[in-house]
Amino acid sequence: MIQFSLKCAGDHRFDSWFQSAEAFEKLRARGMVTCAVCGSDEVEKALMAPRVRASRARAVEDSPTPEDGAITQPANPAEQAIAELRRRVEENSEYVGRNFAREARDMHDGLAPERAIYGEAHPDEARKLFEEGVPVTPLPFIPGRKSN
Repeated sequence: MIQFSLKCAGDHRFDSWFQSAEAFEKLRARGMVTCAVCGSDEVEKALMAPRVRASRARAVEDSPTPEDGAITQPANPAEQAIAELRRRVEENSEYVGRNFAREARDMHDGLAPERAIYGEAHPDEARKLFEEGVPVTPLPFIPGRKSN
C-alpha cells in the first residue's frame, strides 16, 4: 500500500491509500478518485515528503504527526466542518443514490419506512420535493458514489 497526498481542482488537500502508484493512475483515469471534501474527480498528487522507516521496531515511534507535516484533516475549519458532516451523514444514513427523490417522496407518503437517507437528485426533482412539502435539504458535498 502507498499513501498519496492529493489535491483537487478546488485546492482541497487530503490523503488516501492505494495498492500501488499504477492502481492510483488507473482509478483516477476512470474518475474513481474523488475529493474527500467536495467530491470533485479532478484530483492530482500533491507534493509530499517521503517517509522512509529504518525498521519495523521504530514504526510506532516514527508514526506521523501534524508536526511532521502529515496531513490528517482538511486544512481550514470550513473544510474540516464539511468533512465531519460528510462522515456523520455517511455513518448514520442510507445512501440511496439516484433514487433519492423517489425514496424521499415514498417515505413522506407513508409508502416506505421512515429512515435517514441521502443521495442524488436533479435540481428539478429537488425543487418538486420542496414544493410538495417533503422535508429535504441539500448537502454541501457530493455523495461518495465514486469513493476512493
